[in-house]
Amino acid sequence: MPHLLAITGSPSAHSRTAVVADHVLRRLSHSGFETAHLSVRELPAADLLAARRGEPEIRRALEAVAEADGLVIATPVYKASYTGLLKAFLDLLPQDGLDGKTVLPLATGGSLAHVLTIDYALRPVLAALGARHVTAGRFVLDSSVERGSGPDRLRPEAELDLYQAVDEFAAALRSAPVAVASAALTTTP
Repeated sequence: MPHLLAITGSPSAHSRTAVVADHVLRRLSHSGFETAHLSVRELPAADLLAARRGEPEIRRALEAVAEADGLVIATPVYKASYTGLLKAFLDLLPQDGLDGKTVLPLATGGSLAHVLTIDYALRPVLAALGARHVTAGRFVLDSSVERGSGPDRLRPEAELDLYQAVDEFAAALRSAPVAVASAALTTTP
């Protein structure tokens, strides 16, 4: 069974991006995939910013990426790009850290003016890290994430669009050869 990891790069404790990633993981779990969620904001900030790859929590996070067959990379849009928090984590990966992996990029934001963030900011970094296949990503408007007294949910039209991307990602994973965990993880910067 392919193992999938969602990596969310929001610094917020009440992140709409995490809500979207959790929807994706539930859909993938119901489709028979083993899933896990890594919130970069929960990693020790000093270790993350100092690129201390050998520290236990950072090391476990990097190993989780290496062991995953596919990744969901989700970020809010800040200043027309993905977050610095996500960038700090991606910078810790070896140059071929996504080699052989299928990746679904997701972004959330307050305006459709940022819809191209995936293609112009995030996709080039994922390709530079060696991702085998970066599927068509999705941008979800913040206003499509409904939060309140009950469970967080997505507006039906946003959920349908997101699930189409998730189903395409799942199909790409099923047709991909199984990725081999990267042995290139090092403890030096």
